[in-house]
Parts: sequence; C-alpha cells; structure tokens
Amino acid sequence: MALKIRLARGGAKKRPFYSIVIADARSPRDGRFIEKIGTYNPMLPREHEQRIILNAERAKHWLSVGAQPTDRVVLFLANAGLVEKPAVRETPKKSAPKAKAQERLKAEAAAAAAAAEA
Repeated sequence: MALKIRLARGGAKKRPFYSIVIADARSPRDGRFIEKIGTYNPMLPREHEQRIILNAERAKHWLSVGAQPTDRVVLFLANAGLVEKPAVRETPKKSAPKAKAQERLKAEAAAAAAAAEA
C-alpha cells in the first residue's frame, strides 16, 4: 500500500480549508484517509500562527514508515524542519538563435539602418 501525505480539501465554496492527512495513494482526494496530522488554512495571513498546524511527531513517524509527501506538503514539512527543502527548479534560458537566424537578423538590421539613412 503506497501511502501519501497530502491535503484533503474541506470548507465552503471560495473558502478553502485543508486537512493534512495520511492516505492510500489510490483513494480520492477528499475520500478515506488513515490519519489526520494537521490543518492548513490558506485564508489566513502568511505570518498567522494558525495558518499551518502540523503534528511533527506523527509526521516523522509516517515519513519513517515510507509515506511520500506531495509537493505542497513537502514545503510545509521543510518549514517545520522535518525534511530538506527541495531545490528550486529553474527554467532554462531560451536557446540562442542558430547561425541562419542570426544572419537573417543582421540582414534585417542592415536593411532597417539603410532605410533610416535614406
């Protein structure tokens, strides 16, 4: 049984509230779960102490058993000091134009300069 530490959505429409739960990876997002280890209320300000409530002891236990946290939960666990913060993915730089495209750009620039002089 593959276990996940993930968010289960609750709350009303346009007023999200999430429970941090341990669930089988095959179960639905808001479906059956094994244990609730915390809550996340995104409606509160970032610095509010009640925004993320996490039972660190139970989270450590489930991580040691082999539960895999989702991307968002990894950030919560990293802020609590339970796991390493994941590396930030950097988008690659746009590749430089090839030789043919550079020649065309030079020709267009020369034509624009000639038109400006005339």
